[in-house]
Amino acid sequence: MPDGELADVFDGVQAEVPDALAEHLRTVRLIDHHVHGSFNKPVDRAGFEASINEGSTDPVPDFMTQFDSPLGLSIRRWCAPVLGLQAHADADEYWKRRSEFTPDELAALMLPLAGIERWIVDTGFKGDLIATPERLTELSGSPSSSILRLERLAEDLLESGIAAQEFPDAFRAALQAAADSPDTVGTKTIAAYRTGFDIDWSRPDDALVIEHARALAARPSQRVDSPVLIAFGVHEAAAHGLPIQVHVGFGDRDLDLHRTDPMLLLPLLRSMTPVPVLLLHCYPFHRQSGYLAQAFDHVNFDVGLGINYLGVRSTGLVAEAMETAPFAKQLFSSDAFGPPELHLLGSVLWRRAMGLVLGRWIRSGDCAEADAIRIVDMIGVHNATRVYSL
Repeated sequence: MPDGELADVFDGVQAEVPDALAEHLRTVRLIDHHVHGSFNKPVDRAGFEASINEGSTDPVPDFMTQFDSPLGLSIRRWCAPVLGLQAHADADEYWKRRSEFTPDELAALMLPLAGIERWIVDTGFKGDLIATPERLTELSGSPSSSILRLERLAEDLLESGIAAQEFPDAFRAALQAAADSPDTVGTKTIAAYRTGFDIDWSRPDDALVIEHARALAARPSQRVDSPVLIAFGVHEAAAHGLPIQVHVGFGDRDLDLHRTDPMLLLPLLRSMTPVPVLLLHCYPFHRQSGYLAQAFDHVNFDVGLGINYLGVRSTGLVAEAMETAPFAKQLFSSDAFGPPELHLLGSVLWRRAMGLVLGRWIRSGDCAEADAIRIVDMIGVHNATRVYSL
């Protein structure tokens, strides 16, 4: 297969996906509502394998390879042909061939094949290995919008040496600038990593915020792990009318998974200004997230990240995500970070899973094909357009 071509996402399962639905899923241009940049510098094999393992920060042990994982299998299945290899090329062959390309060449091959209409990029992690939203646009040919990470904003203000008593107003001014910017379409909190969700989510007054800002400024590191400052950031973002993304569930081991169950957000969801809340990733709490999306008009969710890491089993994840919540409350995302394989796979595996799940509904008579296509458009495009006012 020539370089730059992608195998049909319905290879091997054509009989299970009705023709019109399959053709629509092949061609629909998606909005990836939560994504990061691709690598802009070379990484060695150890660095690559670490980047396709979400949980551990340790080197991959000698007795294993991350290519022998659900995600690794999917990379060798779907990305090998893009590099001119046979599907299921072994790990050594894949790595040898991949190493012949520069990071920009890999991105320029894989990003356009994802079929993304717009990237909505979380720029909160300041890694110098990662392409900016502007560079992601250049490499993919698709426009990008940005998400402002609330904890990073607070850290930037404190690291700049701002006086603690000026912190609340400076934070609000920065949020107002974000709300006025055509490039920034929302905010994000990583409370899951900093405090967990079992905190006091009531809106703090400025005096308490100043006290916590002063204490944090006096520490060697201004890493925001104060429940008061995190609750302040979320409530202020909502007061400024900005959508708020919330990392939920699956992530690296810096978080305590049991403290990221979104049901712990109920006190916040019941009391906050009702701007759109986007529960990100959600696995293994996707059923709880579906309940919350049904129960609260302003709550939405996705199962990005989990789709890539579950690989072939992502079909089951997509099916479970559609058990409870209205289809108007779900969005597509890849949460790709680093290897452009992840940007491509997030799209390929979602399209394939949607085809298989909705195809079963159509064949059993539970869903019309026209309704299935409409569901694809809602989750893949229209819900993000509405939530982020694109």
